[in-house]
Amino acid sequence: MSWFTQALTSSIGKKLIMSLTGLFLISFLAIHATINAMIFYNDGGVTFSHWGHFMGTNPIIRTLEIGLVLGFLLHIADGLWLTKANQNARPVKYAVSNANANSKWYSRSMGLLGTLILIFLVIHTSHFWIPNRTNQFTTGEELNLYQMMLDIFQNVWVVVIYVLGCFSLFWHLLHGFQSAFKTLGLYHLKYNGAIHLVGVAFSVVVPILFALMPISIYLGWVY
Repeated sequence: MSWFTQALTSSIGKKLIMSLTGLFLISFLAIHATINAMIFYNDGGVTFSHWGHFMGTNPIIRTLEIGLVLGFLLHIADGLWLTKANQNARPVKYAVSNANANSKWYSRSMGLLGTLILIFLVIHTSHFWIPNRTNQFTTGEELNLYQMMLDIFQNVWVVVIYVLGCFSLFWHLLHGFQSAFKTLGLYHLKYNGAIHLVGVAFSVVVPILFALMPISIYLGWVY
């Protein structure tokens, strides 16, 4: 086994992969949230459909989509490995524990939050990405994603699931954003204030944008 393979399969290597894939997925979230927010133009989905069509047909974007799927799989597999490793390192809990004195509850619950986000991701892709890509491969045509959003978010339970998914995403990002910079050695005294501010802002704004979409459609603010 080479030193490179050993580095990637070690605990430090796993954390490095987790950080790099996390930052990659964060960049995807920023783009995804921006394009989805086009529904708030309330122009019957014209602007949203224009950019959705660009993302769904541009050959460069479609190629990057493969990397995105691999990034998700690596991030999920790495997260499960690290969660299991942490549990194995502490098989017996202390009789008296004051965990909050050393870390926040959400930083200790990344495995749980990640699992909830994975469940939400399966539901989300089954609603939009999988049907659209399947139709593209079989007929060569895109589905009307805007109309699909209007139809799917008429169900209050679907809206609730999406909001809960966004709530889990908020806590996951709140720890993961800054943790990625720390792992990569980019969390420096000179910049950590700015990184913290950007991390908190991103963790709040993006999940709120995602949550407002189903809520706005359900309440009839977007039509």
